[in-house]
Parts: sequence; C-alpha cells; structure tokens
Amino acid sequence: MINDRQKLFLEGPIGRALLSLAVPIILGNVLQTGYQLTDAFWVGRLGASAVAAVSVSFPVTFLVIALGSGLAMAGATLTAQYTGAGRPDMVNHVAAQTMIMVTLTSIVLGALGYALSPHLLALLGVAPDVYKQALGFMRVSFVGIVFVFVYAMFQALMRGVGQTKIPLYIVAGTVLLNFLLDPLFVFGAGPVPALGVTGAALATLVTQALAAAVGMTVFLRGRNGIHLSWRALRPDPRYIRRAFLLGFPSSVELSTRGFGLVVMSFLVASFGTGTIAAYGVGSNVLQVVTIPAMGLSMAVSTLVGQNMGAGKVGRAARVTVIGTGCGFGILTLAGAAAYALAPAVVAFFVPGDPGVIAEGARFIRVMCPAWGGIGVQLCVVSAFRASGNMLSAMVIALVAQWMIQFPVAYVLSKHTALRGEGLWWSFPVTNVAVAVISLCWFARGSWKATRLTEEDKQIAAVARESIIEEGIR
Repeated sequence: MINDRQKLFLEGPIGRALLSLAVPIILGNVLQTGYQLTDAFWVGRLGASAVAAVSVSFPVTFLVIALGSGLAMAGATLTAQYTGAGRPDMVNHVAAQTMIMVTLTSIVLGALGYALSPHLLALLGVAPDVYKQALGFMRVSFVGIVFVFVYAMFQALMRGVGQTKIPLYIVAGTVLLNFLLDPLFVFGAGPVPALGVTGAALATLVTQALAAAVGMTVFLRGRNGIHLSWRALRPDPRYIRRAFLLGFPSSVELSTRGFGLVVMSFLVASFGTGTIAAYGVGSNVLQVVTIPAMGLSMAVSTLVGQNMGAGKVGRAARVTVIGTGCGFGILTLAGAAAYALAPAVVAFFVPGDPGVIAEGARFIRVMCPAWGGIGVQLCVVSAFRASGNMLSAMVIALVAQWMIQFPVAYVLSKHTALRGEGLWWSFPVTNVAVAVISLCWFARGSWKATRLTEEDKQIAAVARESIIEEGIR
C-alpha cells in the first residue's frame, strides 16, 4: 500500500509532483551554492591571483569527485526504481552498499589527489603568483572529498525515495556556518591565523564534515524512508559488481565533463591571470543560474525512476517532456536577466579589477542566450540515468566535450582573431548542439525498454537472504 506522497508521484498531477520535489531541491541547491558564492566573495577581496587559484583548483577536484560519483548515481537510480516497485527491503540494501562503495572510493581518490596536487598544477602551467595559493586550496579540498561524497550520497538516496526537505534543512544550517567561518579562516581573528585561499577551503571542509555526520545519523535512525543498521554495512559482492557495471558509464560521463573543465583550464590559463579570473567568475554565475534547471532535472530523475520501477513507462515519458519544457523556459529567462546585469554581477565578485569585470561580462553575454539548451539537456539526460540508460548519458557527454566544445574552443581561440573570446563562444555552440542531440535521442524511445528492478532478480534474492540472516526482517 502506497502513502499519499507516493500516490502523488505515481498517479497524481505531474506538474504538482514535479513542483513538490523540485522546490526543496532548488532551495537546497541555492543554499549549497552558497559555499562557492561565499568562498568567491571573500576570496575576491584578496585579488585576481586568489580568484585564479580557486578557478584553477576547482576543475581538478571536480574531476576526482566525478570519478566516484557514478557509484552514487547507480545507487540513487536503483533506490528510486525499488521505491516505485514497492521494495523497501531492497531500498535499504542499496543504500547500505552504496555507502560502502562511495566511502571507500572517496578515501582512495582523496589520498591520490592530495599526493598528486603539485604535479597537477604543474601540468596546468599555473603562474607562480597563483601556484602556492592553488596548492593549499586544492589539498584541503582533497582532504574533504570523503565528506563531500558521503553527503552527496545522502542527498541522492533521499531524493530517490522522494524525501527532499531534510537535505534542505541540513544544507541551510551548514551554509550559515560556512558564512561565519569563511571570513574568520580567510582573514584571521584573535588566535585564528589568516589562511587566505586555504582558509576558504578549510571552512568548507568543516561544514561538509558536519553535514555528512548529520546525514548518516538520519540514515541510522531510519525514520525517513531509508533505514541503515551497522550490521547491514557488510559488503555484498554481487550487488557491488552490479552497481559498478551500472555506475561505470556515469563515472565516465561525469569524469568526461570534469576532464573537459581541466582541458578548458589549460586553454584559459594560456591567456593569462585576467582571463582565468574572468572564467572563474563566469563559471560561478553559470552555476547559480542553472540551479533551478538542476533542481528540476533532479525532480524529473526521481519521478522517472519511481514510475519506471512501477512499470508506468508512458507516465515517465510525460514527466520528461513537461520537465524539459520547463527547464528550457526557466534558463531562457535567466539568460535574458544575466545579459542585462552582466557587468554588475561580475563586479560583485571582483569589485576592484576593471579588466576582469569587462572580460567576465563579455563571457556571460556571449554564452547566456543559449542557456535554454542547458535546461533541455539536463532534464533529458536525467531521465536517461533514472531509467538505467547510463550509457546514453555517457555518449552525450563524450560528444559534447570532445567532438564539440573543446575543438570549437581550441580553433576559435588559437586560430582566429577572437583569441580569448573564442573560448566563450564554445559554450553557446555546445549548449545548442547538445540540446538538439539529446532531444533526438529521447524521441527514438529506446530508453523506455530498461527496467532495473526486473533485471536484478539475483541481487534481490541475495539481499533478501542477507536481510533474513541479519535479523532485520
């Protein structure tokens, strides 16, 4: 028997279901972006070299995070489908095994990233005035990756079961704490030394660790759709193998996007500190304006996953169409606003550098008219993932980064009179092209044939046996 919330997701008005999921997710993402915005605000007061240090470090840490995120994505997809299929036993099993995999993966990747940070920055050819600050920021970020992974897993699994308000409350508290800690660690006060850029990373580490601890407490108490026990945290090799095979394409997809950012950083770095700073500010703005579409795409993912699990494929397709239309409209309006306010927005981040303000405004105005294409891509690709078609999402990412954006950015910046501005033009070209490709792929309908809850019979049997043995049932 399904509760009222599940009935809304599986049988109620699609618009209302999307709204009930998307609003808390969007608010949570707005607050989550507060980490980056708070860092950017205070680091911007340290000058262009400090902004450049954060801008160079972010793509590298994002790449490492992306390598392990496919496992969490597989867990979230299976959680949503098992919730729709009415299998709470498998929901709990998936959550426990996902936590094991993600935690171990994050520890390994964080350690590797910490050790390799100097070599990564050397490969990027970072200027001497940026290197020391970037190294400190990057290493602290790698230390905190385990907490980022654990909390991201908590959020994803809670979304899978349709619980979006609790992550919102947790993020609200930790972002407020980060807002208080950032200036303290960056500029120092009393016994606390001024740590500069490294202080911004340290503030984020402390608050993310707190968020991860609260999330795990929620799981262990088991009052919100997922119940973990310490006994359940025993590796299940069959499930881990299945989740790895399911999540590997997502890891490749996200790693491709992350590596694409690193490659773009190579190109951007070749044009000097001012261009790096403009790129960093423009990227922050892009993160902010895509928040509504990201939240909407996550809501689409939850609804598509649960309806696929319940065998309601037609409803899953309607969810995707409605969500995609909304995503296009929201980001198109955001693009119009960003075009009008571009100089003022950049000046908020770097108030004392006219050169960075001018270049950052140019970057925003070149890319923002095509932001609607991002909304289309996000919603369609999220539906592919939620249905278990991770390979489709991976191929789209590979095409976007390596057949469109990087070649266009390289040719326009290195072989035309546009120079640095050619980097900016690669963004709208990619957004439009990938939106068209995603829509065509979705229209083929091949994604509808996948239903993971029917493919996992052996895993389900093993899970039931282990649950019985542990005395949970």
